Amino acid sequence: MTTPKLSHHISKFSEKIRAMNDTNSKQLVLSAAEARSLHTDIFTLLAKIAELSDKSVEVDVGPVVVSGGKFKN
Repeated sequence: MTTPKLSHHISKFSEKIRAMNDTNSKQLVLSAAEARSLHTDIFTLLAKIAELSDKSVEVDVGPVVVSGGKFKN
C-alpha cells in the first residue's frame, strides 16, 4: 500500500504524533505557526472533500441481463 502524498504541515504533525506515541508522552505541543499551518491544511482538505462530494458523477450502465439459470417455478 502506498502512502498518500500529504502536505508538509500534515506530515510534520503525523511525525510528531508518531514520536509522541513512541515515547508514551501525554502531551503534544505545537507552536502558533505550526497550529495555524496545520489548521489551513486541514480546512483546505475539508473544502476539497466538500467540492468533490458535491460533484455528481454520471455512470453509463450498459444493459443488465439477469438469468435464473436452471431455476424453475
